[in-house]
Amino acid sequence: MVPDQWYDANGVWTGSATFLDDGSIVMLYTGSTDEFVQVQNLAYPEDPSDPLLLKWVKFSGNPVLVPPPGIGAKDFRDPTTAWKTSSGKWRITIGSKINRTGISLIYDTTDFKTYEKHETLLHQVPNTGMWECVDFYPVSKTQLNGLDTSVNGPDVKHVIKASMDDTRIDHYAIGTYDDSNATWVPDNPSIDVGISTGLRYDYGKYYASKTFYDQNKGRRILWGWIGESDSEAADVQKGWSSVQGIPRTVVLDTRTHKNLVQWPVEEIKSLRLSSKKFDMTIGPGTVVPVDVGSATQLDIEAEFEIKTDDLKLFFDDDSVEADNKFSCETNGGSTARGALGPFGFSVLADEGLSEQTPVYFYVTKGKHSKLNTVFCTDTSRSTLANDVVKPIYGSFVPVLKGEKLTMRILVDHSIVEGFAQGGRSCITSRVYPTKAIYGATKLFLFNNAIDATVTASFTVWQMNNAFIHPYSSDDLGVPSST
Repeated sequence: MVPDQWYDANGVWTGSATFLDDGSIVMLYTGSTDEFVQVQNLAYPEDPSDPLLLKWVKFSGNPVLVPPPGIGAKDFRDPTTAWKTSSGKWRITIGSKINRTGISLIYDTTDFKTYEKHETLLHQVPNTGMWECVDFYPVSKTQLNGLDTSVNGPDVKHVIKASMDDTRIDHYAIGTYDDSNATWVPDNPSIDVGISTGLRYDYGKYYASKTFYDQNKGRRILWGWIGESDSEAADVQKGWSSVQGIPRTVVLDTRTHKNLVQWPVEEIKSLRLSSKKFDMTIGPGTVVPVDVGSATQLDIEAEFEIKTDDLKLFFDDDSVEADNKFSCETNGGSTARGALGPFGFSVLADEGLSEQTPVYFYVTKGKHSKLNTVFCTDTSRSTLANDVVKPIYGSFVPVLKGEKLTMRILVDHSIVEGFAQGGRSCITSRVYPTKAIYGATKLFLFNNAIDATVTASFTVWQMNNAFIHPYSSDDLGVPSST
């Protein structure tokens, strides 16, 4: 759909589709009007039998919702997929703010044309600013499959996710939804939606994400937007900007019950080509090349173990104090050496390591003789280019008793997506190597710990291109630009 009506003249923005009871589909989307007011519009597939639903017809009565009293003209956007209430109505939520409080408004409808606004809010969190791309969906407490958006019951938790316009971070929280009064309460208010210490889908470059339920395979799938980290001038020069991340399945972590786990959809495995398996033991301060040929398109799955004797010495050393506030971002990255880290892979590296993007674990002593594990990606040396923002990303990741340290890394030329502990923590990076490109791209295993010997068991797959079919403007019904 393109901006061709007064109600979306300044933008056809985020929307969501809903399957109705008769199998038909409706789409609600935000339009920015000719006067830059954010309104909600309705559209239908032109040909419901088209498996790709390429062409859509806008409802003649648009807009179906305008900003309600007390809501700013530019603070009313991104309707969710609708879900069924116990009374049989459809319910949606839309992101907004009142002063600095992020909110999610609630509307009920039977026909998607007329709506009843609830006086209560689904949720609100002070000092979080505008909530964009709000998402709301159930997750099973007992099973590892996804749930249709309308599912509710005793074995279900509900997730609210919002994209924070102020920080450009996608935050989520897990809680309980009350259908009768259309409200949601977080399990842990101290990590509510949008609080800086709260949970994130991804601790790197990942924003404006939305999920949908795949009824054919019984899974919930997450799409996210990877923005640029270089200059606008560079984007103009290359002629494009931003990509979608690899789609991920999303479920509740049935071991911790406190976080979601995300994992690349199984279809990604269809792109795997040749593979090599490695078992390496690397001592402190070691960097080892991994012979996989060109390393621009890889899928890496790895397990790490710290030598037992080194762990015992570490815990028995009373001079090592507990460090519960370690931060990848502020601790100096992969060159900052500690007793038990960092260790992991340097991807998108050139032979001389003048360019590299390390993805790694760092282990510190926690409370009560437990280990704290953080998962990090250091882009500070990812490129010799100087018009690039090169952050160090990271987060704490839960590691339960009996679990090895595991990571999976998808490498695709200028995108690195890392998944720790089966997807409890995810980091997406957008990097711009100038030397580590095509055949000059290498892979290294490193252990920069001071006192720990690490064993790494891993498989590296070369990855094929996806061969995504390009649709022409004729296919989409879009007038060709001149």
